[in-house]
Amino acid sequence: MEQTHQKFMQKALLLADRAEQQDEVPIGAVLVYQGEVIGEGWNQSISLNDPTAHAEILAIRDAAKNIKNYRLNNTTLYVTLEPCSMCAGSLIHARVEQVIYGAKDLKAGAVESVHKLLDSNDKQHRVKWHGGVLAEECSLKISQFFAAKRAEKKRL
Repeated sequence: MEQTHQKFMQKALLLADRAEQQDEVPIGAVLVYQGEVIGEGWNQSISLNDPTAHAEILAIRDAAKNIKNYRLNNTTLYVTLEPCSMCAGSLIHARVEQVIYGAKDLKAGAVESVHKLLDSNDKQHRVKWHGGVLAEECSLKISQFFAAKRAEKKRL
């Protein structure tokens, strides 16, 4: 199972690279059903002028469109950073079975770091979760991005 998680997290990391190429925070996500990617997304909030255009939301939208259903039962979302509260709520509403993420988000994580939305939901669908898959690679990608941004600001 760990090998499968790493394989799909690698795909999410490649999508994070696409975000970075667009000067977006490098976060990528893939939604998987029965071993196949059915949706993908990368952060595009800035380029789309859309505060909801997080990698997870775009992957959910892409998958729902591809399978022509707003319910994403029996799917797994792989994302390079722990989902925020908006994205965690979307996972619940879409009926995603589980989320696998890389790095913790100590500022806005809504799975285990700041809030525990997926564990506190006893009235609706429960989303299983597992964090820490390729955590070092995921964390490094984001920290290097922000370090470069800070260095760029100092030069200006």
